[in-house]
Amino acid sequence: MKSRSRTNNASLQGTATGSALLLAFAFSLATSGFVLSANANERKTAIITFDAPGAGTGAFQGTQSIAISPQGTITGYYFDSGNVIHGFVRARDGTFITFDAPGAGTGSGQGTFSFSINPASTTAGQYSDASGVVHGFVRARDGAITTFDAPGAGTGPGQGTHCYGINPAGTIAGQSVDGSNVNHGYIRTRHGTITTYDVAGAGPGPGQGTLGGSINQRGTITSNYTDSSNVNHGYVRAPNGDITTFDVPGAGTGAGQGTFAFTPNPTGAITGYYLDASNVFHGFLLEGE
Repeated sequence: MKSRSRTNNASLQGTATGSALLLAFAFSLATSGFVLSANANERKTAIITFDAPGAGTGAFQGTQSIAISPQGTITGYYFDSGNVIHGFVRARDGTFITFDAPGAGTGSGQGTFSFSINPASTTAGQYSDASGVVHGFVRARDGAITTFDAPGAGTGPGQGTHCYGINPAGTIAGQSVDGSNVNHGYIRTRHGTITTYDVAGAGPGPGQGTLGGSINQRGTITSNYTDSSNVNHGYVRAPNGDITTFDVPGAGTGAGQGTFAFTPNPTGAITGYYLDASNVFHGFLLEGE
């Protein structure tokens, strides 16, 4: 760990819709149904495939499963035959509910992206409107959807509020992209209070800044920030707002290289990857306390 700082900035950020999707979108479990065999030391794995009702069948259309709750409820999104995106929730018994956030666009590449689900089956994600602006949403188990925008979020195409994760307490983590296309992290409580933050050393230029990330049960957030030279560094934001930054040994220091952190577990262990000076990817584990 190389530095510790406390931030309380009122700026927000997000990435362009495409890059936001590539980030959230990678953390998916599409398998279920572990069954114990007669030998208790062995387990057989059953793979169940599925398609959401209305999913398109053309190239790059169809169903993308993103997250699963402890009860086996799955959320994600699908592209229909017109390349419009819709959210879904799939119960453990295979029952589907599809949904669209209020205000979601109906053009190609627009719509509702559901990225995260907690044990209460509350889902969180983002939607792009008819102008290509991104907004966050949270959907309760009963289907009620609340939309929100982080303070300072931009109102141009690809700008706005990106939502990546929700923990058991209903706290949401994400990022906003401001009017200058600079990224800022935010955290939103279940009651709707939004706190924005920037990591010390984050760059102020387009595509730079603080990325929002994964959030665990304790409210710890991990992700990365991009400095003014476009080098990436990992960070950990504690529930009290303290931020610790770090670089994995061997991470490159050129533009686009560096450390990318994801997914803290309940004990604080972090995994991710780094890009070295030869642009080769490597995984890493940062163990918790």
